[in-house]
Amino acid sequence: MAETNGTFTHRPVLLDECIEALNIRPDGIYLDGTLGRAGHSREIARRLTTGRLICVDRDQAALDAAQDRLADWMDKVTLVHSNFDRIDAILNDLSLSGVDGMLFDLGVSSPQLDDGSRGFSYMADAPLDMRMDRSEGLTAADVVNTWSQEELRRILFQYGEERCAGQIAAAIVRRRADKPVETTLELVEVIKSAMPAKALREKQHPAKRSFQAIRIAVNDELASVDRMIRGAVPRLNKGGRLAVITFHSLEDRIVKTGLAEFAKGCTCPPDFPVCVCGKTPDVKLVNKKPILPTEREVEENPRARSAKLRVAEKLKDPPPVPAYKGNLREME
Repeated sequence: MAETNGTFTHRPVLLDECIEALNIRPDGIYLDGTLGRAGHSREIARRLTTGRLICVDRDQAALDAAQDRLADWMDKVTLVHSNFDRIDAILNDLSLSGVDGMLFDLGVSSPQLDDGSRGFSYMADAPLDMRMDRSEGLTAADVVNTWSQEELRRILFQYGEERCAGQIAAAIVRRRADKPVETTLELVEVIKSAMPAKALREKQHPAKRSFQAIRIAVNDELASVDRMIRGAVPRLNKGGRLAVITFHSLEDRIVKTGLAEFAKGCTCPPDFPVCVCGKTPDVKLVNKKPILPTEREVEENPRARSAKLRVAEKLKDPPPVPAYKGNLREME
């Protein structure tokens, strides 16, 4: 979502669809696991009366900005500095056994992309960072300068679906043998040097796929998505909704597979005459296929083009909240 002079000029991705999917009750408890610029959170919070909204983000800058963006509803909002894959610890610390809805927008937020100093952009020169949470240790510079050639090739191919992964990984290793690759534009130069002329003429920027791959590796994004699904579903109240927006085929596959597992009932072999496992579905899929942005939304916000929204509804109550003696600041 873009912002100009403190005013919102673009709505967050799939906003109406998300609000409809969450089926918000004014007295319910909801969690926005990817606060970002608070666009989704604002629309959830404005619909609450006696309810509560828990806003989570691993980027402290997003939480700081939310003090202003959610100022009208802060009496209903709890801000939490954590990663969305720590749902159990977050809810335990708040003494909540479950919530009535959770939303996760897995796209990198616009402020991170647009802030050249964060190192996410291949268009602005900056130190190679790419950390969503600047308190974490691993940076893009660490990945580029210390990971093996084979590991670099793997992440470029797997996370970025980069056809020239082998050539780029080899070029990075050759370059760093002379001196470390320290900035974003230095990395762009290395990437371009490894690509054939035909690839350089493509409409898409030649470094886009590689930067995406390195960002995913730095932030452990795919493993976090899997942990999020496995942690979120059990902590939904009966009838609660889980809504997840993905922007990458690998993320979407993890969400689709994870929700399908929770939606599956009996696991007995097909030749068993009766069920002996006793397993029943934890969720039902609200939509069999993902919800996609409209053509108009894509025109207004090109970043929405690859967005997919999947929604599931909980069929069972969560277990009681266990005793929890720590606090969020102490979580590892």
